[in-house]
Amino acid sequence: MSGVKGYTLARIVVLWVGVVVVVMPIAWIILASFKSPVQLNDPALILFSPDLDSWRSVLSSGILDAAARSFFVAFISVAISLVVGCMGAYAITTYRAGGTVTRFGLLAAQMIPPAVLVFPFLTMAYALRLQDSLVPVIFAHLSFVAPVVTWFLIGFFEAVPKSIEEQARVDGFGRFRAFLLVVLPQVLPGIGASAIFGFTLSWNDMFYGLILAPGNAKILPVAIAGFNTFRGVQIGSMCAAILIAVVPVVIASFFVQRRLVQGISGGAVKT
Repeated sequence: MSGVKGYTLARIVVLWVGVVVVVMPIAWIILASFKSPVQLNDPALILFSPDLDSWRSVLSSGILDAAARSFFVAFISVAISLVVGCMGAYAITTYRAGGTVTRFGLLAAQMIPPAVLVFPFLTMAYALRLQDSLVPVIFAHLSFVAPVVTWFLIGFFEAVPKSIEEQARVDGFGRFRAFLLVVLPQVLPGIGASAIFGFTLSWNDMFYGLILAPGNAKILPVAIAGFNTFRGVQIGSMCAAILIAVVPVVIASFFVQRRLVQGISGGAVKT
């Protein structure tokens, strides 16, 4: 019994340590966003009169416009990735297209440094006169969102019993109709989870946005980095802007965390 109690106590300690490690930076950012410049010099200060100057500065700096542009880029990137990913994952699971090489090749884009890929996108943007616009940013985000979404969906499509589609074919459904009306509804939770994960990847990317759209079309991470000025880092304003970027994604991820774990492991080869 003592061994079981010790194991339980160790688990509780580890979990609380994890909670502290995760929560403390977020709590510090929340507090810093409501501190005055003088109060920011004391990181340990917890009890203080809230100062809203940082939030006023952020909300008047165009950060919400940058957030809207980030949302648009992420939404379009995820929408295209879901269409491509659903068809790709279905082909891989149904026809075993490409075998194991295709499965792991989907993640090759994650292993290539973004600095290698950004130059072709930048060249394309200048050739098409689309520099400092959202179009090249969307194409750049597709290079890493689409493969990850497809990887996620492979596991969910493999979990659908083949007999369901076969029965639909016997009932007179064509292949595409069976896929659209019978198979696809079975993986809706997986589609939702992969959409959230792909949205998060696009929402958080700064590198491509900084190179391809650094001016009037800047997205949210680039706008947040703008609070690091020649006069120093505007810590309070930057913390407020970070909260605007973090809170929506954290809330959305909380509701699909179980599906996210299933998707991460689902793309692996089943034995």
